[in-house]
Amino acid sequence: MQQAHPDRRRGARRTAATAAVALALLAGAAPAATAAADARPAAASRGEGIDRKTLDRRLDAVRDAGMTGAYSAVRDGRAGWTGATGLADTATGRPTTPDLRHRIGSVTKSFTAVAVLQQSARGRIRLDAPAGDHLPGFLPGERGRKITVRMLLNHTSGIADYVTEAFPSFKEGSPRSLDEFRHRTVLPAELIGYGTALPQLFEPGAGWSYSNTNYLLLGELLRAVTGKDPEELITRDVIREAGLRSTSFPGTDARIKGPHARMYENLHGLLDPPRDYSEYNMTWAGTAGAMVSTTRDVNTFYRALFQGRLLPDAQLREMRTTVPVPGADGRALLHYGLGVFTVDTSCGPAWGHNGGVFGAGTESLSSADGARQYTVGYNLMKYQRFDADGNPVPHPVDTALADLREQALCGGAPAARSAAPQPLPQLDPPAPRSAPAQPAGQPAR
Repeated sequence: MQQAHPDRRRGARRTAATAAVALALLAGAAPAATAAADARPAAASRGEGIDRKTLDRRLDAVRDAGMTGAYSAVRDGRAGWTGATGLADTATGRPTTPDLRHRIGSVTKSFTAVAVLQQSARGRIRLDAPAGDHLPGFLPGERGRKITVRMLLNHTSGIADYVTEAFPSFKEGSPRSLDEFRHRTVLPAELIGYGTALPQLFEPGAGWSYSNTNYLLLGELLRAVTGKDPEELITRDVIREAGLRSTSFPGTDARIKGPHARMYENLHGLLDPPRDYSEYNMTWAGTAGAMVSTTRDVNTFYRALFQGRLLPDAQLREMRTTVPVPGADGRALLHYGLGVFTVDTSCGPAWGHNGGVFGAGTESLSSADGARQYTVGYNLMKYQRFDADGNPVPHPVDTALADLREQALCGGAPAARSAAPQPLPQLDPPAPRSAPAQPAGQPAR
């Protein structure tokens, strides 16, 4: 991760597939580009593409591939589908249901970015101004002058991620910190300090590297310009404005209020059987990834966002201004904007975010026009394994999730496709990687 160490520079330039289990992905310097919001096929926009029986089968395929439980929702206009499969609790045999509350991880970043852009629309934040102007205590001197607010939002700041410092046993290939810190309350300033104390990954603006530190800094930026607690501000200006009823920051409460699944962490085989981390103090994630929601609420949020109900047009255009995140062959696997990314599907570009915390994964995408949304939550994480060279072994769960996503977003599109849908890169959180290799296709339960 250190700029002066060539081996760490090479490690930071892994493919986005490796980023499924890595701390960060560093791309070469790339100019900003605005991804086109192509029109979707008319049938899909009218809701005619929701094939409920096929969606049921696709969701069950995720379970059959090795996932403990999953719950999903699709919305297109007034049409919709919800589904659930597998187990919410392996000890009792309790099944999942579509309305379960769930830790949505880095989908939180989209909410935080909206709050920052709302303040930008009010003239309190300039996206290309030095972030250090508002955060001199966190980003002093030349570093604070070089890093802009935009760079925090699109992960081009070069600031390292704090997570392995916050869970130090990860650096030893051990899950010990997970249990030691289950009920720990940690302040954003301490976590930011872990990230900013590490050397810059690259010159600000000269690369791309996913960093949760960026989004804790944005939370403190909101505090600085509004004088309000950032989680309370996001709740008032984003969650309530979008009309969400089952979405919240948990604060220091380690429990999820309301119906929810147990959340199982496999840590790439280090925890066998997977361990339940549904009760966890999420102050370690804050405005970068602590939120709890439901699949239908997340769909409602992205619908409101991309239909222009949360941001003025100018700020929504800024949000969609992206930088490429290339794989090893140099081709962009996705484009990252301001708290959202875009990926290609057979029916056009889709916008949203994914997220992963200990035991809980989420994937949520919307059509560019905000007409159609898809969200899935699942309750087994880091089921993937690595080969002898440390590369991730393709897992059938990831293939099944990609097929579900394609059906959910493009059900009205022609069945013939030029290429199979690809899994989204899971960008966070990092985890120990000393698990043994596992043959491709072997499920981890």
